Amino acid sequence: MNFAAEAEHNPIIPIWQEILVGGIAFAILVFVLVKLVFPRMEETFRARVDAIEGGIKRAEEAQAEANKLLQQYKEQLAEARTEAARIRDEARADATGIREDILAKAREESDRIIAAGREALQTERQTIVRQLRAEIGSLAVDLAGRIVGESLEEEARRRGTVERFLAEIGEGNGDSAAAGRR
Repeated sequence: MNFAAEAEHNPIIPIWQEILVGGIAFAILVFVLVKLVFPRMEETFRARVDAIEGGIKRAEEAQAEANKLLQQYKEQLAEARTEAARIRDEARADATGIREDILAKAREESDRIIAAGREALQTERQTIVRQLRAEIGSLAVDLAGRIVGESLEEEARRRGTVERFLAEIGEGNGDSAAAGRR
C-alpha cells in the first residue's frame, strides 16, 4: 500500500528529496553569483560610472579650458586691434609730418628759386640799362654832331654832358617807375 500511496501522491505537495536537491542547487548558485559574478558586475559598473563621470569631468575641464583660451584669444585680439589702431594713427601722424616737411621744403626751394630769378633779372636789367645808356649817349653825341655839323665827342667827354643827361633820364625814370608801382 505504501507503494500505492506513493503512486497516489498529491501534486500540490512537493517531494522532500526534490526540495532538498533544489535547495542545495539554489544555495550553490547563489554562492557562485555572490562570490564570482556580482563582484565582477560591480567592478564593471564602477568602471562604467567612473568612465562616464570621468568623461563628464574631463569634458567640463576641457570646456573650462576652451572658455579660458577663448577669453585669452579675445583679449589678444582686442589688444591687437588696439595696437593696429595706434600704429595707424602714428602712421597718419608721421605721414602728415612728412607731408608738411616736404611742403615746407618745396616752399623754401620755390622762394629760393624765385629770389635767384629776381636777382638774375635785376642784374640783367642793370647790365642792359648800362649798355643802353652807353649806346644812347654815343647815339646822342653822333646825332648832335650831325645836327651841329661838328664832332662833339671830345667836348662832350670833357664836360660830362652825356652822363648828366643820362643821370637826369635815370632820375626821371625812377620817379615815373615809382609812381607806376604805387
